[in-house]
Amino acid sequence: MIQAEETPLPRRDDAPKPNSERPASGTVLDNEHFVRVAFAASPRRGFEALFRLYYTPLCSHALRFVYRQDVAEDIVSEVFYQLWKTEAYLAIQHSFRAYLYAAIRHRAYNYLRDELTGNRAPLPLESAVLAGVDDSPQVLIEFDETFQRVERAIHALPPQCQRVFLMSRFENRKNREIADELGLSLKTVEAHMARALHHLRRVFHTSLFFFF
Repeated sequence: MIQAEETPLPRRDDAPKPNSERPASGTVLDNEHFVRVAFAASPRRGFEALFRLYYTPLCSHALRFVYRQDVAEDIVSEVFYQLWKTEAYLAIQHSFRAYLYAAIRHRAYNYLRDELTGNRAPLPLESAVLAGVDDSPQVLIEFDETFQRVERAIHALPPQCQRVFLMSRFENRKNREIADELGLSLKTVEAHMARALHHLRRVFHTSLFFFF
């Protein structure tokens, strides 16, 4: 079997720029056929075909949820790396595209959960996706609703509290830096962060009901 370290991942700038994240059904079928023919020739060819077809639209998809381009690219790269390293592509029986988009949603959910709440408990659904199980329509709805609840919860924070939270979690700023830039005391910044995290933990605790 081919080992991940023997074959480096394709470069990001090799990926084409598809016209849409949601191509016509005929295009999806053509792409699936193309990928399966490439995998039949060799795992490396199949993997490179997947990367070139889906890297860019997957980054756009991830960006909808995590708000930062660098994080979106890291999530997509990690999904491709794990797909190759674990040879999970061998277990995908239906749609490679559906598998990749489901994996991105699960990774994005994990990222947001970790960044917003500090809770790093594993999510069973991610294991299911990596085993080649596609999301059901109900699961997709629940994921979309969770991300919408998070976005609404952030926007519902008082302006100063929201600004402190976004600077901390999405700009990776230290509390002292935030305090100095906004002209606040360190204790005030900490209080804003505590309030924001308490509010968002309630959102995630509600959403986790769906996933366990």
